[in-house]
Amino acid sequence: MSFRSIVNDVRDAFGSLSRRSFDVRLPGHHKGKSEGSALELHDQPVVVQNSRWASLPPELLRDVIKRLEASESTWPARKHVVACAAVCRSWREMCKEIVRCPEFSGKITFPISLKQPGHRDGTIQCFIKRDKSNLTYHLFLCLSPALLVENGKFLLSAKRTRRTTCTEYVISMDADNISRSSSKYIGKLRSNFLGTKFIIYDTQPPYNNSQLSPPGRSRRFYSKKVSPKVPTGSYNIAQVSYELNVLGTRGPRRMHCSMYSIPASALEPGGIVPGQPELLSRSLEDSFRSISFSKAIDNSSEFSSARFSDIVGTRDEEDEGKDRPLVLRNKQPRWHEQLQCWCLNFRGRVTVASVKNFQLIAANQPAAGAPTPSQPAQPDHDKIILQFGKVGKDMFTMDYRYPLSAFQAFAICLSSFNTKLACE
Repeated sequence: MSFRSIVNDVRDAFGSLSRRSFDVRLPGHHKGKSEGSALELHDQPVVVQNSRWASLPPELLRDVIKRLEASESTWPARKHVVACAAVCRSWREMCKEIVRCPEFSGKITFPISLKQPGHRDGTIQCFIKRDKSNLTYHLFLCLSPALLVENGKFLLSAKRTRRTTCTEYVISMDADNISRSSSKYIGKLRSNFLGTKFIIYDTQPPYNNSQLSPPGRSRRFYSKKVSPKVPTGSYNIAQVSYELNVLGTRGPRRMHCSMYSIPASALEPGGIVPGQPELLSRSLEDSFRSISFSKAIDNSSEFSSARFSDIVGTRDEEDEGKDRPLVLRNKQPRWHEQLQCWCLNFRGRVTVASVKNFQLIAANQPAAGAPTPSQPAQPDHDKIILQFGKVGKDMFTMDYRYPLSAFQAFAICLSSFNTKLACE
């Protein structure tokens, strides 16, 4: 029997799985408006542990999962890997051991991957579709290198809400029910009145547990927990700032991002992003639905009016050393005399000129130490960590890499959509 036949038999044995989606409903659980919900399981495994698949010899099980992981490397075929993780506890533990996180594999498999850093050795290519009529934005994983392809693996969605003093973007894992009351709510982006400063809020705390909104002010009760052992809240994990540029006299937009949840040391040799959520054995709510196609008031930190350079200087003095946050800045474009416009090299991933287009690189200086021929200067500080640009009407590409996660990159890109009265 081939390993593909084994997987097909497992899918047949796991009654709630189907070829289109695998949605498990708990007793007393009522489904919301969205028909494409992710798995939500209780602490008890759905398939009893003494089934014939649970007693599969570990050596055979390891070989099956390894071969499946190697062969089903892209969506929609990758749904078979998720199906294996949903069989029982022993299969789940084996998947945790074999399936690597995006940082090392470059693959997005489970929803937990959306909160984990991107690939170290390359970019993860995505695209964003904007719907102006509904004020919604949907993030998809690219399934082909073509720019204007009408299919992709759905990852995240956001909905813009305009308030009297700010604009708010609610970010969800549900393509249809985008609200803070949804069980798939994972964070938000909030701007000041001028649209020059944005704060990214996460339902999971950063590694240093800083920038926490006071409890008792949130109106959300049923938000999805990416890490079930950690209580949900509203944590300020990053701030995006655009320099004032009235009437565009200073040239293109200038933006900076202070990533409070990522230390500057993450870009150093051997550096890591601490406090990453992991695929916990307590539940399988970390599993995607099979495939989606693009065809078819809590207290917040006050926005300072000071210049961003002053803010960065203050934080460097207070948090000097390895705990200072990673700061990103946009790569400044060059003026093209023949085209009479500002230009950046997006390597074919952006085709339409727009004020929203940008590339982010690290603004932090590398650690002291002169480079040598055998050990050149660390190139990670010059690498493009996130790039975003327009390719068509309401179509934008988003390519990100380590140390940003898909959630963080998506939130930063959403800030570029917002109207900026004092920046252009």
